[in-house]
This record gives sequence, structure tokens and C-alpha cells, in this order.
Amino acid sequence: MFLLLSNDDGYASAGMRALVEVMEGAVERLIVMAPESNCSGVSHALTLTRPLTVQTHGNAIYSVNGTPADCVRVAVGGYFDEVPDMVISGINCGANLGDDVLYSGTVAAAFEGRYLKFPALAISNVAHRPKHLADTAQIVLDLFSFFKKNPLTGATLLNINIPDLPRAEIRGIRVTRLGQCRQERPLEKMINPRQEECYWIGANKGGFLADEGSDFAAIEQGFVSITPLQFDVTHDDQLEAVKHWLEPMR
Repeated sequence: MFLLLSNDDGYASAGMRALVEVMEGAVERLIVMAPESNCSGVSHALTLTRPLTVQTHGNAIYSVNGTPADCVRVAVGGYFDEVPDMVISGINCGANLGDDVLYSGTVAAAFEGRYLKFPALAISNVAHRPKHLADTAQIVLDLFSFFKKNPLTGATLLNINIPDLPRAEIRGIRVTRLGQCRQERPLEKMINPRQEECYWIGANKGGFLADEGSDFAAIEQGFVSITPLQFDVTHDDQLEAVKHWLEPMR
């Protein structure tokens, strides 16, 4: 198998190093192609206004001066002599749960690989400063070994969030749906050294709804959360309602 690793934290991140360490002996060919610097929160952005450059960092490690989606697009679009069989994006330091997946570069990189031979995986350790990355990486290896022997068909992305716990303390695996964040992101006003107003988009202070069956609930209870994602964001339940609403304009 030809496995592509990418992420949004950058090619030299701690999460990527932990993932490479466990995966390099699990496949016939392993390539890292990831952003040259941290790109958290860029979602599925593509760089269309300037050319991309690729730098090599030792054996089979490449960085791109672009977004996570750029990296996978370059890797599967002809940069290498063959197309990867699968993309794993991660290990992200920080959760990608609920509707926050819309902002995630980690998830976006995996989405770019959803049409390859095997389903793409987006991997996150839920802690921003994880203490158990090696354990997380071992869990990823366990999951990968299972998926390789028991392939899942279809253009699927599996969004996988793992508690920052020792492997022995993980309670198991839950297949979940996306939960919901209570979106409260205050705009923090500051004055820069030039006495100009500037603003930080604050962290979400609203918490989340950990209803049963959600990814938030699984993590809160000490389980690995696996959520199958698709690209179609059509609100099917509202199709007929919108048709009826627009009837007077026809």
C-alpha cells in the first residue's frame, strides 16, 4: 500500500512525528506531504492566486507552502509517480468535533483523499497539548491494521477523535454523529504597538451539547469517536419546505 500522511499543524509537528513512527513499518510506501507551517482553521481553502512550491526534508517528507487541501491535491494530482491508495490526516493536537469540523484543515485534507482506493481518515487527539501522543498513534495503528484487513467501501471519510489518555484507559470505540457546539466566539479587541485597533477571534466559550450518540458524548465518556462524514451538506428535510415557501414566486 502507498499511504499519504498529511495534516494542518505542519510537516514537523509532534503529531506527525508520532504518526510516522508507527506507520512507516505498516505499509510498503509512506509519504508525508503537509503544510510548511501551522494552518489550523483554514478549512478546505485552495491556493489559486499564486504557485505552490514543494520542499523536501529528508527521506519521503515534503512540505508545501499552501493549505492542507493543497498538499493532498498536489500529492494525488501527479506529483508522485503513482497515486496514493489512502490518506491519513493528523494527528491533530486538539479536537475536531461537532460543527467545528467545518473549520478544520485536518478534516479538509482527508476530504481531498476521499475518492482514493481506501477511505480517508482524519485523526485528532482532543488535547491541545497532549500528553499521550504515542498512545494515540498506537490506537491509529490498531485501527489502520483493522481497516486494511476489513476494507470499508465507498467514498467515505472517517473523522476519528481520541481522548488524551493512556491506551489502557480508553474504554473502547463508539460510532457517532456530529454533535453541536454552542457557538460563542467573542471578538477580542486589542491595540497593537502602532496604536491600531486589531481583533482576535476568541475561543469558543459556549461549550457543547454532549447528547447521547454524539461525538462529544463519546469523548466525554472516554471512548474513541468515529464519525463517517460525507461532502453533501444539503438539508434534505427542508427541501419540500423551501419549495413550498417559494411557490408564490414561480
